[in-house]
Formats: sequence, structure tokens, C-alpha cells
Amino acid sequence: MTVKLIALDIDDTLLNSAGEILPSTKIALQKALQAGIKVVLCSGRPLPGVKPFLNELGVKGDQQYAITYNGSVVESVTGRVIAETGLSNATYRQIDTYAHEHHIQYNVLDRNGEIYTSNHDVNRITVVQAWENSAGLMIRTPDELGPDFSIVKAVFVGEKDELDQAQADVEREFGRNNYVVRAAANFLEVMNQTADKGNGLAKLTAELGLTPEEIMVFGDERNDIPMFDFAGQAVAMGNASEIAKQHASYVTASNDEDGIAQALEKLVFS
Repeated sequence: MTVKLIALDIDDTLLNSAGEILPSTKIALQKALQAGIKVVLCSGRPLPGVKPFLNELGVKGDQQYAITYNGSVVESVTGRVIAETGLSNATYRQIDTYAHEHHIQYNVLDRNGEIYTSNHDVNRITVVQAWENSAGLMIRTPDELGPDFSIVKAVFVGEKDELDQAQADVEREFGRNNYVVRAAANFLEVMNQTADKGNGLAKLTAELGLTPEEIMVFGDERNDIPMFDFAGQAVAMGNASEIAKQHASYVTASNDEDGIAQALEKLVFS
């Protein structure tokens, strides 16, 4: 069946190890756009952090889409929301208490992509996260933000070894009622139980009247697995984790070796 939508993770998939879109990737995805195929960036970032890459690829207008916050929000690239799932104020407070009791740095994001933390000694990962996503960074406690303040997701941040040690306990504490995923070495995320990239893609697919068989996805990490399991064609990058590769239907070259362009040429344009 003809591919009508291509969904791509950003970090270590769309972007090479230097954080750039390879010329071959840009040419291939613009060829897909010209053929009427929708190109959807699917990321843990909020929309402001995705916009520079959408603009670079030429993905514009109210009929083009992005899946942000790891599937918590499905929206047009102009910001029209199709679906959104977040976390309650009560869950936010539980995460804040847990972080302080266990001496783990954390932050939360609101619908506008703004970042909040009650850590006065702000972790460098949070600073980089704010910079990469052109986001404001505010030091606030849950009490300062009030009882009606809700968040889209929470992120435990730190060095890889720190999060390796914390992950199992975070999953035990929050995994029963929430979706907990290691999005990258420095990010352990907590989201609404129904929020993941696969569910976000399913909502967008239903909105557009497409079937899973008409969807191709690209990714490299554990948080991409739900969309791998949903789509008809799941492509893992050569640099992907072994568990992600196990869920893929095709493994291409790495993000530094024209992997996206090679896969599209073989699987879509040939």
C-alpha cells in the first residue's frame, strides 16, 4: 500500500550526531512532501522546539502536523490542537515531593512549552533543554503556581548513571498510573498513561482518515517503540538501541550515514 504519512523522531533520527539535518535527508523529505506525503515530526519536544526543523524542511500550514511532548499533544504546525492529554496538579505535586525526597533533579512543562522546576540549583540538562526548545525557565514550587496549574509532562533529568540508578524506583512509584519512559540518556519522563508516540500517531491517523498500513515511521529509541508497533512500516536507524531495532520492520543506515534517504529511496521511491 502507498505510504501517505511519514513520522520521524527528531534527536538521533532526523538529526545527525552534530544536531543537524543532513542534506540527503532534507532532499528526500522534500521529495516526499512534493509527492503529497505528509511529513510529521514526532518528538518529546514542545512545538516551539520542533518549529526550526519544520521550517527547515518546508513543513508549513494548518494541514501539516506534529506530535509533541512524546505523544501528549497532537497539533497542526500552526498550533491547532487535535488531541491533548496531560497530568493533574496532584500528580505534579507527587513528582515534586518525590524528586526532593530522593534528591533527583526534575522539571515540568506546560502546554506552551515553558519549563518549571523547584530546584534552585538547576541541573545543566534542564538549562540545555530550555535552550534547545527556546523555552522560558522558571524556578517555582507547586504552591507558587497554584492548585489549578496543570502540566503536560514531567522530566527527571541528570547524568546517565544517575538516571540508570533511579529508573527502576521511578517506574515503581509512578508507572502504575502513568506512562514512564526513558526518552534519552539524560531524560526519564512521566506522562499521562494514555500518552505515547503510538497513541498520538493513532489519533492523527484517525483525524486524517488513514490506516496504519499507510504510515511509515523512523526512530531510534525506546520511546519510539509505540509508534513502531502502530505503523505498517517501522524503520530503525542504524544507531538505534537494540530493543528499538527488535520492534522495527527494517533497519537502515545510521543518522550520520544518510539512513533516512536510503530507506525512503528503497521503500517509498523505488
